[in-house]
Amino acid sequence: MQFETLKENFKRMYTTRNIYPAKVLNSAFEELLNAFPNAQKEVSVSKIPVNIHEDENGFHLELQVPGRSKEEISIKLEQNLLTISAEAKKAEEKNYKTIRREFATNSFSRSFNVDNKINVDGIQAKYEQGVLVVFLPKKEEIKNSPKQIVVS
Repeated sequence: MQFETLKENFKRMYTTRNIYPAKVLNSAFEELLNAFPNAQKEVSVSKIPVNIHEDENGFHLELQVPGRSKEEISIKLEQNLLTISAEAKKAEEKNYKTIRREFATNSFSRSFNVDNKINVDGIQAKYEQGVLVVFLPKKEEIKNSPKQIVVS
């Protein structure tokens, strides 16, 4: 598609009152991507999203890592630094040409400081339906220690 044709289509869509500007921009962007059939959209993920929950027994880290197998995920604890990572998958050779790629299969790495309140021998991990859950249990003396409140 020629750039001038794209420009005219954009101008025509923008002057139509029934279409929102965001929809017009999205449509124009899609047309532009389709104008270059060999262009591939690379999705860059700088950090994998994480939720951190705490209960009386410990901390639960939930990381969103869809499209991975549990064998690809690496969890290491070194000098009180918990590192969760995975390497990018190598593209398999196929008998067809990929026109557009939107699936993100980038490498990632997230690190978390683990303090002395955590029982490092009891750390557990479970991967299910694209979510990795890492449990960091609190040490027994931390869980059960009563808190003394000083009256001033």
